[in-house]
Amino acid sequence: MNKWLRAALCAACVVAAPAIANAASNGDGIYQGDILARVRGISIQPNISKSDAMEGLGVEVNNAIVPELDFTYMIRDAIGIELILATSRHQLTSTALGNLGGVNVLPPTLLLQYHFNHAGKIRPYLGAGVNYTYFYNDGLHVGDQGIQVTRSSFGPALQAGVDVQVAKNLFVNLDVKKIWMRTNATLGDTNLGTLHIDPVIVGVGVGMKF
Repeated sequence: MNKWLRAALCAACVVAAPAIANAASNGDGIYQGDILARVRGISIQPNISKSDAMEGLGVEVNNAIVPELDFTYMIRDAIGIELILATSRHQLTSTALGNLGGVNVLPPTLLLQYHFNHAGKIRPYLGAGVNYTYFYNDGLHVGDQGIQVTRSSFGPALQAGVDVQVAKNLFVNLDVKKIWMRTNATLGDTNLGTLHIDPVIVGVGVGMKF
């Protein structure tokens, strides 16, 4: 009798396990197969390092505040892959030459994340990955002469953040990233050297779990 009872309980657990897991994934926390979509407002704060030529010209890059969209797919309960999409425009100035104009920056970033306390309502995470930066729509110039910039670069990216669940599938988010990006500039036949932008990006937003 006890053997049959134990066998029945084991069979019931096996049958019920998928339903229990599905119920868990629809409640608190995040689980394998979930998709997280976030919208953030981000502050992009360049951390400039530059060649001697640009240092002598006093070249600086301004901050920018823009929207950001990202998607995370959970490949395991605590491990996700995130794609970050945003674009911003930055003005460059020179203490020697004045306003140099603006350039748009498109830096899609792919990150592998580890989510701590994935089954809870407060879920910190860390991420690391790669960034591809594309510079476009630039109007950089000195007088009537245009400044040419390298169009793209690759660099590493690091991330730390936290999701705080406030409803069944809704959470608020705080996120900080460090991205390494650079471009090389020339003015006519003069090589101005490399400009490292390497921004810290601070974002606050909301997200949905699907």
